[in-house]
Amino acid sequence: MWSHFSKSAPGTTSGGEAPYAHVLQPRQVDVSHGVILYLEEVAVSFDGFKALRGLSLSIDDGELRCIIGPNGAGKTTMMDCITGKTRPDSGSIFFGQGMDLTRMNEPEIASAGIGRKFQKPTVFEHHTVFDNLELARKQDKRVRRSLTSHQASEARDQVCETMKRIGLAGHADLAAGTLSHGQKQWLEIGMLLMQGPRLLLLDEPVAGMTDDETERTAELFLSLAGEHSLIVVEHDMAFVARIARTVTVLHEGCVLAEGSLDVVQNDQRVVEVYLGR
Repeated sequence: MWSHFSKSAPGTTSGGEAPYAHVLQPRQVDVSHGVILYLEEVAVSFDGFKALRGLSLSIDDGELRCIIGPNGAGKTTMMDCITGKTRPDSGSIFFGQGMDLTRMNEPEIASAGIGRKFQKPTVFEHHTVFDNLELARKQDKRVRRSLTSHQASEARDQVCETMKRIGLAGHADLAAGTLSHGQKQWLEIGMLLMQGPRLLLLDEPVAGMTDDETERTAELFLSLAGEHSLIVVEHDMAFVARIARTVTVLHEGCVLAEGSLDVVQNDQRVVEVYLGR
């Protein structure tokens, strides 16, 4: 289906290192045009229920994409497939320079640079904000070694920069359990950022937030776009309007409409199945 596929030999990952063992073999994705994620005709069924019906989607590198749609549209199943939690019955999912995510497990996909945040924040409530971020820092945990002075300083600088970015610079020594709901959401996003992801999947990130927290979250996401790619699944249309450049509407497991928010809001099919409710 995609004209961007080629039959060239598998390439390397973005840093020039050796390619993944699961790089697509006879075909690979050409990402020279800036696309970081493809879903091609992905289908998933659960006990006869078709959760995804030939879903095809592409996300540009550095893009902030909003995904909307009614309950049961396939949004969660789509993210499950991208992260390896669910295996598609058919179809392909490509990430970066030719990695076929359907051939990789969840830890491999996370290591490849895909981070996911669920609706309910999961932080270490009895640890401080600083410690939560430090624990999440991407490093080699297979061997036990003490940090050198330089490494310790570098780690602290990364934690401090992340706290500043997520708006928690003044909360380093607070236990995560004492934070507000919105602050816990930001902390979990910060924990994902500590792992250096290329793609972030964010499931209803502003649910339960105050208006002020929602606005600050919008500012955070807009600041992350470009440096990271973001897929935001959200029902809060005011929030979507604040951050959206391109909106994809899912319905019954496939794309119903896609374009700017104005375009999808004026699509009669979208009004009938989702916005008009």
